[in-house]
Amino acid sequence: MGFIMKTYFITGIGTDVGKTVVAAILTEALEADYWKPIQAGDIENSDTIKVQNLISNSKTVFHKESYQLTQPMSPHAAAKIDNIEIDLTKISIPETENNLIIEGAGGLMVPLNDSQLIIDLIKKIDVETILVSQNYLGSINHTILSLESLKVKKLKVAGIIFNGNENRETEQYILNYTGVKFLGRINNHTAINKEVVLSYKNEFHSL
Repeated sequence: MGFIMKTYFITGIGTDVGKTVVAAILTEALEADYWKPIQAGDIENSDTIKVQNLISNSKTVFHKESYQLTQPMSPHAAAKIDNIEIDLTKISIPETENNLIIEGAGGLMVPLNDSQLIIDLIKKIDVETILVSQNYLGSINHTILSLESLKVKKLKVAGIIFNGNENRETEQYILNYTGVKFLGRINNHTAINKEVVLSYKNEFHSL
């Protein structure tokens, strides 16, 4: 049997919960290609560039964004400022014979245009989702709501990665209530660099 390629869409329970760090770690662990379909703002230091700077292997290919928006705000609003409309029919998974990590923008309910959200993009490209959760007051609510939304849309969930210090009570409740698979944890680090990213390779290489 040949090697089966894996494609994962990395989404979070909100903004700034560590999607890009998780995406970099999984890209390195799987020696996967990386693709961020929609970048809003920070074009000179985009998530693609950030992940490029954290990767050690030479196999990863970085695919061009479908949309590069100039303003660091919700994609639907940033697109209006740039006088364009995000069209899901124009977003297609890049062709590759490698594993692929796809990074979303914000959480599942982030609007892309007047009628479609990030979750609709996931449904269109039809790949397994990995949810990134971080412990804070309200994170149980945000995590369960995110997983319920994925279930309602009948989307495939590979599992959940917790980013940051462990909160056993919170995490066990989420895992017990949802039945979602625990894929691993990213610890708190004072700085994220290539060495830190590489240190997780063994933990996640068999995803």
